[in-house]
Amino acid sequence: MPFTQLKLHPDLLRGIKDLGFQRPTPIQADAIPPALEGRDLLACAQTGSGKTAAFLLPILNGLMQKPRSRPGTTRALVITPTRELAAQILEDLKDFAVHTHINGASVYGGVGMGPQEHAFRSGVDVIVGTPGRLLDHFRQPYAKLNGLEYLVLDEADRMLDMGFLPDIRRILRHIPAKRQTLFFSATMPEPIVKLSHDMLHNPVMINLQRQSAPATGITQAIYPVATHLKPSLLLKLLTSGEVKEALVFTRTKHRADRLAKYLDNQKVSVARIHGNRSQAQRTDALQGFKNGRYRVLVATDIAARGIDVTALGHVINFDVPAVPDDYIHRVGRTARAELTGSAFTLVAPEDEGDLRSIERAINKRLPRVTISDFDYQARAEQRLEVPHAQRIAEIRARKADERQRAKANADRRAAHGGQPPSGSHRGGHPGQGHGAGPSAGRRRFGSRRPSFR
Repeated sequence: MPFTQLKLHPDLLRGIKDLGFQRPTPIQADAIPPALEGRDLLACAQTGSGKTAAFLLPILNGLMQKPRSRPGTTRALVITPTRELAAQILEDLKDFAVHTHINGASVYGGVGMGPQEHAFRSGVDVIVGTPGRLLDHFRQPYAKLNGLEYLVLDEADRMLDMGFLPDIRRILRHIPAKRQTLFFSATMPEPIVKLSHDMLHNPVMINLQRQSAPATGITQAIYPVATHLKPSLLLKLLTSGEVKEALVFTRTKHRADRLAKYLDNQKVSVARIHGNRSQAQRTDALQGFKNGRYRVLVATDIAARGIDVTALGHVINFDVPAVPDDYIHRVGRTARAELTGSAFTLVAPEDEGDLRSIERAINKRLPRVTISDFDYQARAEQRLEVPHAQRIAEIRARKADERQRAKANADRRAAHGGQPPSGSHRGGHPGQGHGAGPSAGRRRFGSRRPSFR
């Protein structure tokens, strides 16, 4: 069935044609017709299935068919879990609406609130935002959405994972109860089902019995390897000629930083994206990866559902995710919109339990692959992370040293009747105790080792 049979406005069809889309994906074919009729939707849609168009196109169509009742009114709100996803949805909206007069704005943290305040005051047609920053604005008198007609909750299960459900309920108090609501989630855990019951009125339900699984176009493989050899095996994959570009996932921000540094030292163009990076850094990393400036993007799961790269060839799980759904969302960054791609996972012996959980969830045993000319017996060139037991021992030793220093300082103060020893101000600032000058501060804190958690 081509898009022309979906009864969309001709100007939207022009935008769709410009993008090279000829026929809707299954979720689009199922969701767009009832949404055009004004029905609420409850849809279970896996990542990469084309669900963004499934909710944007009927909303844009409705905005074009029915003029505003009041000028300066925002008529649609899309709530997403991450900044990257909000930015991506706004980009898609602009692409679909290129031949219309509909406008939109993104509202998320990490950037100034001034332009976002202007969007609320001027009443852009569509606001795409994250829960926390939306609530920041709703505390101000200018953030009124009394004329809202459409509400979208995207990636609802990710909202649950990130602890946003209470924020979602607070946001609902600021918008009209009479509206059309489109509710999308990759999985349907019980709290999400309950939230959907509270938000939706007689919804059309789509794919609710579908088992969460990676897209059929993804070639999946497991690369067994010792933990200390994961960096060098990843480098081998990147230099073998098979992997042109890759989105690489680690389990922590610190490991993402260290892996990116390792690859950079090996002359691989790399950027990293995680929660400790500024919004400008995250935007540069993602745009640089999309336009080919960076060959590798190292990311944590916070960005897994916000990265949309056309024809991404490879996703590599440097660390095995502990939750099967995270695996599905990670590998779903490739083979999007019915294309093909590959997902490789580096699995150490201690990761086997998590791997078995993933294979049970997707009901498939994944093939194991070894590389013939890779030295699996080699010693580690460097450790990406200090072992947990060693980190704990170092923390305890540092705390004991600090307690000993504090006790020595207290004993010195007591020996001088609670006053600093004579001459203690020389070379320091007034009020500093003996040995507490700048050089002592360096001795005390300079020996700390960075956290590798």
